[in-house]
Amino acid sequence: MARKGYIFTDKVESKRGMLSTFFGVLSLVSLLTALYQSFLAEGTEFVKYGVVGLLCLIFAGTGLVLGILAKKEEDKFYLFAWMGIVLNLLTVLGVGIILYVGVYRA
Repeated sequence: MARKGYIFTDKVESKRGMLSTFFGVLSLVSLLTALYQSFLAEGTEFVKYGVVGLLCLIFAGTGLVLGILAKKEEDKFYLFAWMGIVLNLLTVLGVGIILYVGVYRA
């Protein structure tokens, strides 16, 4: 039997969660763009790609902290907090894989 009526709530999305998701998208897209540009340059190692990777790691760390803080807030929706945590963890994992391949496989 379907429920009739509406459920009203005062919950809103967390601004920290939205900011965490923004940082996650920004850092992941930047990292993938730098990786693609390095691929187009046939693996040539430019300093600018390393700087982009470092900035992505800093943004991902900031976004991860914001996502965790957003997850701890009460009476909020957590969709953006979870999305931010996942995207930022993917970025940190991507930088870790790039460093592993660069150090141990070269």
